[in-house]
Amino acid sequence: MNFLAHIYLSFGDTEITLGNFIADSIRGNKFRHLPERVQNGIFLHREIDTFTDAHPIPRKSSKKLHKNYSHYSRVIVDIFYDHFLAKNWNIYSDKPLSEFVDAFYDLLFDNYAILPEDVKRMMPHMVSDNWLLNYGNLEGIGNVLNGMNRRTKNKSKMNFAIADLEEHYATFETEFTEFFEELIVFSKQKFLAIENQ
Repeated sequence: MNFLAHIYLSFGDTEITLGNFIADSIRGNKFRHLPERVQNGIFLHREIDTFTDAHPIPRKSSKKLHKNYSHYSRVIVDIFYDHFLAKNWNIYSDKPLSEFVDAFYDLLFDNYAILPEDVKRMMPHMVSDNWLLNYGNLEGIGNVLNGMNRRTKNKSKMNFAIADLEEHYATFETEFTEFFEELIVFSKQKFLAIENQ
């Protein structure tokens, strides 16, 4: 899953949210200096990724993209799924997405000192272009895919994937909805298990 889903699946806990968000920037066990519950967020992130990678629904989604984007297809599906979470946000949360996102940006600024360096580099772009809020529209997703393609030095061709999203839009949305219901249940169970270990 991508940024918005990981933040949402922290269930409003600020320290878990931080860990869940920064986890992709942490290699191995190089996080023992962080507060214990931020570490728990990293563990939760890894559990979510393992569950997602093994699940047949995201695999089915990525199969539609594999011919054109090879191993990047899983990354693209993560971005598509964040789009559908943002688009259908009111189904999953009582708090408006704009408020949720603003509170998350405030959390990053308040904890800037413990953020990994690459998160610090990314953060100004994320906030100024309001990535998380703009996931809810196709233009925003197109911008994300363009940015990802630039980061791969144009090897991934991910900028073209917006056409695939539009072509299979209803199918991707159905797959997201079915999968995300399962992922919420799984994540809540792992959240409690990690907190109580």
